[in-house]
Amino acid sequence: MKKITINKILKKKNKSPIACLTAYSKNTAKVADKYCDIILVGDSLGMVLYGMKTTRDVKIETMILHATAVKRSTKKSLVIFDMPYGTYPNKFIAYKNAKNVIKLTKCDAIKLEGGTKIVNIIKYLVKKKIPVMGHIGLMPQTSKKFKVKGKNLFQKNQILKDALAVSKSGAFAIVLECVVEDLAKTITKKILIPTIGIGASKYCDG
Repeated sequence: MKKITINKILKKKNKSPIACLTAYSKNTAKVADKYCDIILVGDSLGMVLYGMKTTRDVKIETMILHATAVKRSTKKSLVIFDMPYGTYPNKFIAYKNAKNVIKLTKCDAIKLEGGTKIVNIIKYLVKKKIPVMGHIGLMPQTSKKFKVKGKNLFQKNQILKDALAVSKSGAFAIVLECVVEDLAKTITKKILIPTIGIGASKYCDG
């Protein structure tokens, strides 16, 4: 069972589907590892496991505990750590937290929510050898209402702009969450890195 690398994920673009699931625990991770290319330790655990109303209350210490358990229980999948709200307000704090996360959990990469506003942070982390997955569209850490994104022209243009900016910043993949089908298709065609869809149509790479 060969370990999935970021290069292998990049090579799957437009060639073969990428399987990605979320796991918060040892038992789920062990099952998912048999079938997935990527396992995301998502901050959604705040709502799913702890009954929080949003992901904004999730602490990095909690994420580290769950991510460590998931990473220990996987052999093949690329394991991504979802950086919680407030842990990357600027590139220096982002690097300090991300470096500590990678050291403690041994995760393979981190995920950040945001488009054009966090491009400089992504560039800095990548320069410092921290692999980054982006996340645009519906962004639970900052969205006040959980609604499908990209229904109007303004939203479509902004999300496309976000996608292009993140893809050029050095991120190796982008999560597209709850965006309309035609926009997901357009973004997937236009950018050179894989798109991972959460409620974003069959046109995503994963």
